[in-house]
Amino acid sequence: MTERSLIATSFLPISGSSPVEWRIEPGLTPYDRALAFMESRADQIRQGTSGELVWLVEHPPIYTAGTSAQESDLVDPDRFPVFKTGRGGEYTYHGPGQRVAYVMLDLKRRREDVRAFVAALEAWIIEALASFNVKGERREDRVGVWVVRPDRPALPGGSPAEDKIAAIGIRLRRWVSFHGIAINVEPELGHFSGIVPCGVSDHGVTSLVDLGLPVTMDNLDVALKVAFENIFGPAEVPLAALSETA
Repeated sequence: MTERSLIATSFLPISGSSPVEWRIEPGLTPYDRALAFMESRADQIRQGTSGELVWLVEHPPIYTAGTSAQESDLVDPDRFPVFKTGRGGEYTYHGPGQRVAYVMLDLKRRREDVRAFVAALEAWIIEALASFNVKGERREDRVGVWVVRPDRPALPGGSPAEDKIAAIGIRLRRWVSFHGIAINVEPELGHFSGIVPCGVSDHGVTSLVDLGLPVTMDNLDVALKVAFENIFGPAEVPLAALSETA
């Protein structure tokens, strides 16, 4: 099987496709509201009544369980609300200071290849992080994006320590994607201690600010849009949203 690092990650749409809608939600979005919206929008995309969408949100503090989540990985079940979800992956934390990007794309108009789609999401994150001189890396045995931490003690066996900076968890319904990615800008990293993040116990979790970078959510959003367009094609902020911020 081809390593994800060797998979071509271009996911441009077929000629004549409309730009992806790019929406940034203000404030904190309740998770159940986000889930209901994604379910509805994915159905509308498949029916052809709505266009593709990347929806950038922040959530109140929560834990979510993917389809591979192990109950034993929920270390502190009473700390925050826990939501079971149909996305792939295991337990993760969402909360203020973390940028969640929900990606609702029609892969029938792009590429019907799930592994390549995951590789493309990783490439998107890696390119966005590179704009802040952060070297994000993929691992074949772990989904997500990681950074090596030479400032930390090495792991048993001599391997360098590394921390996870971004998580990926997707779901496809009739080749329309939803759920997406989460990048740590400045969340409370201690909140990850209530779970075994993504089932990985021998590595840590970090953020852009934890790495010593004064990056804001707005900074990251700009970098995400540029990187997204390089891999997935044009994205546009709706005119109504532009007029609201004018």
